[in-house]
Amino acid sequence: MSLAASMRKPPAAAWRRPGARGGGGARRRGAVVLLLALAYAAGTLMFLLAGRLSGAGLGVLVASSSLLQPRRRGHGPAPPQPGSVYRSHLVFERLWPAMRDDAAAAASASSLSSSASWRRSMLMTSRYQNSGEPWMPCVNNRLTRLGLPPSNGYLMIEANGGLNQQRLSICDAVAVASLLNATLVIPTFHLNSVWRDSSKFGDIFDEDHFIETLREHVRVVKKLPEDVLLRFNHNISSIPNMRTKAYSSPKHYLQKVLPKLLELGVVRIAPFSNRLAQSIPSNIQALRCLVNYHALRYAEPIRTLADDLVVRMMKKSSLTGGKYVSVHLRFEEDMVAFSCCTYDGGLKEKTEMDNARERSWRGKFRRHGRVINPEGNRRNGKCPLTPLEVGMMLRGMGFDNTTSLYIASGKIYNSEKYMAPLHQMFPLLATKDSLALPEELAQFKGHSSRLAALDYTVCVQSEVFVTTQGGNFPHFLMGHRRYLFGGNARTIKPDKRKLVLSFDDPNIRWDRFKKNMQEILQHSDVRSIALRKPNDSIYTFPMPDCMCQQDGLR
Repeated sequence: MSLAASMRKPPAAAWRRPGARGGGGARRRGAVVLLLALAYAAGTLMFLLAGRLSGAGLGVLVASSSLLQPRRRGHGPAPPQPGSVYRSHLVFERLWPAMRDDAAAAASASSLSSSASWRRSMLMTSRYQNSGEPWMPCVNNRLTRLGLPPSNGYLMIEANGGLNQQRLSICDAVAVASLLNATLVIPTFHLNSVWRDSSKFGDIFDEDHFIETLREHVRVVKKLPEDVLLRFNHNISSIPNMRTKAYSSPKHYLQKVLPKLLELGVVRIAPFSNRLAQSIPSNIQALRCLVNYHALRYAEPIRTLADDLVVRMMKKSSLTGGKYVSVHLRFEEDMVAFSCCTYDGGLKEKTEMDNARERSWRGKFRRHGRVINPEGNRRNGKCPLTPLEVGMMLRGMGFDNTTSLYIASGKIYNSEKYMAPLHQMFPLLATKDSLALPEELAQFKGHSSRLAALDYTVCVQSEVFVTTQGGNFPHFLMGHRRYLFGGNARTIKPDKRKLVLSFDDPNIRWDRFKKNMQEILQHSDVRSIALRKPNDSIYTFPMPDCMCQQDGLR
């Protein structure tokens, strides 16, 4: 054998002998490298999977939360990503002196930058005015009046949720009744475990006005006739329940529900919320608007007090010619609990939120494999703004301490603590409880939908509306304000993903904070006037289905 060949092939004894160093050491090193490679691949896969799942649901993550924070070698976990932590109270403490001095300087100036001019510029600037021809309601021009053919039977629905989810159900029920040529029975309301309001239709809305307004388009009755009830032994639950999927098409109702209606003379759909598609024929869209903006008038007790509250709010806003800002503040205990966000309340807050979640949703947030991820929720803009954050945002946008603010909300969580700084920033703050006398509100106590109707009316009439969290209330309100004010919502809808970057920076300066808020305000105004897209809600975007760029009939 040549020398070269002997160098290429080691002696057999050298690699067969258990104690030989050369071959055994190489095998061990190869095994270690392979194991390290497999561990690295598995760790990378788990990290990517956790990142993908972190946005899959509200407050829930199917993975270990430790995977969200990569570790730095030798230095422990990396610091939280910007916007992950609630530090707004620390930012406020730092910025308050500059915020206060800024307003004082503006108030003492005699030039165009005076406090009064500042207020006027924010409340009455062209930013909130229409451009071009104003949009006007023309719903009556879109509806035909050819007389109603004989009814195919009776439609019963059960509306669920809070005030504006009930509105949505009622509007869609009228639309479905029109599609089926059915007689609509005044809807019943489901007693929701969260809202806990036992109000009936007539307690919230004017039944006679509702029936009369729709008289030429859909038949409406207050209850089923006696002969129909007798066929079902006066037991409503014996009437077949035609369960339908969310956003069902008109075709579904005509093919699946109508035959049963013709067979039995009456059908029931429960629950009935978001059960009709957004895109439907234009005449049915117009009918939705007729119901929402004209037929659904609040019952007289609500209407009377609500109108009084608007007048009192305007008087309170004398410095700005009766113009005020309304804020829909979603910081009730149930809302904070459902969001799965954490603030600065420590163990006490955690215990209260755990109890609230269990009380209202029984086990939903304790299912196997679910981990609450408040940091991710906050970064993604899913956390309700605190009253303090709302105040800081508005002051940064230019609304000074003489701006009249109306707060629409339920019972604020830990209100004594969280409302104090908002009062500090906006001393002319009002709520329905501060504007109304206790005896005036007594008849509405314990009825969340009736109280929400008071808030709704005051917010509709405000010069600027601020929404801080999603939901039916702001969506319906934006559409209603567009309908009333020439197509312009005049709404501040902040990008909370950008907001938290400023709230999470305890070293930010007031001038930088103001600039950030102004940028958020400008972006918020982009869609003040907007036309409905195919999958948009008619209740948020009534143009062009129910409004025209010409004089229309209300």
